[in-house]
Amino acid sequence: MSNMEKHLFNLKFATKELQRNSKKCDKEEKTEKAKVKQAIQKGNMETAKIHAENAIRHKHQSINFLRMSARVDAVSSRVQTAVTMNQVSKSMSGVVKSMDATLKSMNLEKISALMEKFETQFETLDVQTAQMEDTMGNTTTLTTPQNEVDTLLHEMADEAGLDLNLELPSGQISSLASSVASTEQDELSQRLSRLRDQVS
Repeated sequence: MSNMEKHLFNLKFATKELQRNSKKCDKEEKTEKAKVKQAIQKGNMETAKIHAENAIRHKHQSINFLRMSARVDAVSSRVQTAVTMNQVSKSMSGVVKSMDATLKSMNLEKISALMEKFETQFETLDVQTAQMEDTMGNTTTLTTPQNEVDTLLHEMADEAGLDLNLELPSGQISSLASSVASTEQDELSQRLSRLRDQVS
């Protein structure tokens, strides 16, 4: 296995590792959601809010890992093509040498910077990757959007069969209500069509 093939293997391995981290964050999100519900049932709103913030953070982190996984995968495909067509430039080889430790770190910012170096080695740097970079930048912040936290608190309260009197913006309440109403409407339509089928 040549050096370049070894690095290519590491890129593919990193893609899978990032996907695994994304799934791990999904599990953490579910755990935190369950804790939100428990805290609400006990009437401990402060604790519920902390767990809701954690859940939202894990959700965003999961999306970030998934995005980066797709990005590393795209770079991996391009390196594969370059290797196959014998087009590995000296500068690309230089970037590759610094790659292994960065990928192992699973640090999204470092991997992002590395992918950027890679992408500049390819003449056809597509717009999509640049857009993805912008989105990544916007979502890697540690703050959790308050409206998402409030919405999650309400969802968990609904599941627990409790009524929350949080100060939600009126627009949000109506959108929550309308989504519930449309779900009920769908169920009603399905029941009616089943009844019609039975009659005919």
